[in-house]
Amino acid sequence: MEPLNQAFRLLRRQSELEKAMRRPGGIRVTEERELYQLKDNLRKYPAAVRAILDAAKRLHRPVDALSMPDIESES
Repeated sequence: MEPLNQAFRLLRRQSELEKAMRRPGGIRVTEERELYQLKDNLRKYPAAVRAILDAAKRLHRPVDALSMPDIESES
């Protein structure tokens, strides 16, 4: 379960950073670097990321609106 939890945490943070980029004023360089680093870290968990994204698609909700029980019940 650890890779699934880690990937879920990373995907939620990615969503937060991407939303911050869309707001007026955008994000700082440090946050942009974090986003790139985060995407590299997600490559370590391809199966977990796929499971989370599939659950989001089946439930018709964005990743940041999911919870671990949602993902576990859909896996």
